Amino acid sequence: MRTLLAILISVMVMPAMAKFQAAYIDMQSAIQSTKAGKSAKSNLEKEFNKKKDELKKKEGKLKKEADEFQKKANVLSEKARGQKQAALQKKMMEFQQELQQSQMNIQQKERELTKPILDKLQKVIAKVAKDKGYSMVFEKASQSVMWAEASLDITDDVVKEFEKSK
Repeated sequence: MRTLLAILISVMVMPAMAKFQAAYIDMQSAIQSTKAGKSAKSNLEKEFNKKKDELKKKEGKLKKEADEFQKKANVLSEKARGQKQAALQKKMMEFQQELQQSQMNIQQKERELTKPILDKLQKVIAKVAKDKGYSMVFEKASQSVMWAEASLDITDDVVKEFEKSK
């Protein structure tokens, strides 16, 4: 009985499985390979480097202040030392907050710059998948594809189609 049931299920499932074709795409690579992605990355790096230089200067000033405080700490009264230390700690906390805010701003800017590219890539992926007869396309970077034959990678095809469909 079990054998008959297994054979019956196999006969019913096999035709459906024969039509099923899957592919995968490396979205990170696809984004970075397009002209729009390269432009977005360049803009983001310029903005990031500008802010990075600004933050390095502030960090240098804070370190200098901290070093000066350490040198003078022994000659200051306890009250003056406490006040200077509190002021220095406040400046360090503000710097840390600015650093975190800067990182969040960069991430937000990255999302803003890549969203239109991702939206267009989704449409291109659907077109390439339909044209090539794929039933499903997985994203490689999301760890959902542990291994697949290289021939199933449609990243290059999607990038070419993306560049054609301006």
